[in-house]
Amino acid sequence: MGIKEEIIEFCIKNGIDTIGFSECRIFHELNPYFETRKKLGLENEFEEHSVDKRINPFLYMPEGKTIITIAFPYLYSLDFNKKTQFSKYTLGRDYHVVTTEYMEKICKFIEGIGGKAMSFVDSNALPERYIACNSGIGFIGKNNTLITEKYGSYVFLGEIITDLIILPDKPIVQKCGNCERCLEACPTNAIVKGKAGINNDANVCLSYITQKKHIEDSWFEKLNGRLFGCDTCQRACPYNSGIQFSDISGFKPYEYMKNMDVKTLINMDNDLFKDKYKMTSCGWRGKNILKRNAIINAIHSERVKFITVEKDTSPYIRDYYYRLLKFFKL
Repeated sequence: MGIKEEIIEFCIKNGIDTIGFSECRIFHELNPYFETRKKLGLENEFEEHSVDKRINPFLYMPEGKTIITIAFPYLYSLDFNKKTQFSKYTLGRDYHVVTTEYMEKICKFIEGIGGKAMSFVDSNALPERYIACNSGIGFIGKNNTLITEKYGSYVFLGEIITDLIILPDKPIVQKCGNCERCLEACPTNAIVKGKAGINNDANVCLSYITQKKHIEDSWFEKLNGRLFGCDTCQRACPYNSGIQFSDISGFKPYEYMKNMDVKTLINMDNDLFKDKYKMTSCGWRGKNILKRNAIINAIHSERVKFITVEKDTSPYIRDYYYRLLKFFKL
């Protein structure tokens, strides 16, 4: 059994069945893509602004020879019936923690067979979806998500750079064809026609808006039940029908995330946040972002005042509350 087969077998034994391999190299071909996005003003504050850091894996491991991509499925159900809800990827344990535990095990295995390995989950600026596509994991859809055959686009991605030379897998070409369901479904026209991703505007994507620290009044009605994240384009994608669900226990949704009470969120204190919401994938943005989004959606849908918010100790929350009352003329 070769090194590649050994790594795949180890991953499968540990519950991971979607693994791909690609050459570790500088992605010079992406330079125009990132430069164009920069010139068009399509970057946001969550993106790395240095193009070199986005295309050069040798900045992370100079002796790198192979990049291993691993897809972690997180979807447990396709129930989207609730009007007010969190994005599917936030419902379970923080994915950074869950995936890092798996990645560390795989790195130790690689080191045990004589290689050097360094893992990443949202901890570098490399183009993970592009690398995953080159690794045969899936293809990049028009909505700029990585779409796998088995799990659709409901996957988290992790990368391992190793100094082992491993035969790369074949890239997968885009399979969207003439389908434009994600473009038609996007409520803010963040997805536009053209080469996948290059003209998409993350600055008006509702998933991004729900995570911004400061948002304009014009977004108050457009959140329309979204507490964190969006999922709209994924729900519209035909490749997300008939997919398999996750068996990773760490991603099993918490009951309080599935059956969330908006008023509980609105009145959430630090203790409740630390006990429940901080451990999820939306906890990294802090308590007040979640409270703000809950207030926006509650007032938008119910058109009622919340006396407790007037007494909130956070000037940030009170400011949004009074802006909402003014916007909805309450």
